Amino acid sequence: MSSLSGISEELAELDGQISDIFRTLSNGFQKLEKIKDSNRQSRQLEELTDKMRECKRLIKEFDQEVKDLESRNDPGTHKMLNEKKQSMIKELNSYVALKKQYATNLESKRVDLFEGPNEGFGEENVLLASSMTNQQLMDHGNRMMDETDQAIERGKKIVQETIDVGTDTAAALKAQTEQMSRIVNELDSIQFSLKRASKLVKEIGRQVASYHIKHSWSLLTIKLLLLLLSHIISTGCH
Repeated sequence: MSSLSGISEELAELDGQISDIFRTLSNGFQKLEKIKDSNRQSRQLEELTDKMRECKRLIKEFDQEVKDLESRNDPGTHKMLNEKKQSMIKELNSYVALKKQYATNLESKRVDLFEGPNEGFGEENVLLASSMTNQQLMDHGNRMMDETDQAIERGKKIVQETIDVGTDTAAALKAQTEQMSRIVNELDSIQFSLKRASKLVKEIGRQVASYHIKHSWSLLTIKLLLLLLSHIISTGCH
């Protein structure tokens, strides 16, 4: 940077910013290798993609500044600056290729997750991804995420419908259980009434039987008295 400061403060500043981004990209991809969750990998890849866009913009500014200074610099200095720019472009392209590789791997994981295994599909998907531009890869990834969200929403709807059916069934079973309980209670009440009526009938029967016995004894006693009285009267007359 010190050598660039002698040529242009703006070039030195741009070089410093670009170097910082390259360090961030290097650390970011190292971190990406340790992440196992696909969603976290996708978010990390998006952040790195934003850094690469920023780096590309800075390299363009660096190239424009080199062109603006071409008339003031000697051929050796101009060649050195161009080589510096080409080195930046080469390093950025290496990260772009790495990003495409990770994006392809993520895409393959999503396909395996939502569509199941398919012989030969992984290799075909890698070839397809390698022929896409960055924007096409991002668009394709966004479509995959949209399809995933729709599948999740359909799954939620099915689960809710299942819960609703279960709730209605439980309510119907509860109502039927309460109705059966009322019927059982009514049957118990009827049985109790029948038992009570049976006891009353037996009691009445015993009372009627007792009354007939007492009435028969009374008649017999009167008859005996009448016979005795008749005998006494007959004996007195003689």
